[in-house]
Amino acid sequence: MADLKKLAEDIVGLTLLEAQELKTILKDEYGIEPAAGGAVMMAGPADGGAAGGGEEQTEFDVILKSAGASKINVIKEVRGITGLGLKEAKDLVEAGGKAVKEGVDKAEAEDIKAKLEAAGAEVELK
Repeated sequence: MADLKKLAEDIVGLTLLEAQELKTILKDEYGIEPAAGGAVMMAGPADGGAAGGGEEQTEFDVILKSAGASKINVIKEVRGITGLGLKEAKDLVEAGGKAVKEGVDKAEAEDIKAKLEAAGAEVELK
């Protein structure tokens, strides 16, 4: 039982990058596809579900509303996040209102949003 508790502590302590790598290993090597959102999504609302009638959103789109004053820093972050080339990333940033990433889980969407906002961009999750 102590081994299971340590395993649970190790999993909870993973960084976002490590959790993504674990997901890839489980899928590629063992054929196990983790549920979107994991255990957090299985937990019900604290009020027993009385307030919420609909399902909780599991996929998000990260929308870049504007680049702000530091457009170059935002372009660098977009390139790092999407893997686009310099011209494509610049076009995406200058267009405004475009999705940087679509259909990502909440944790990844929040991470991307934080990176872009740190670079000076205005970002929205849908």
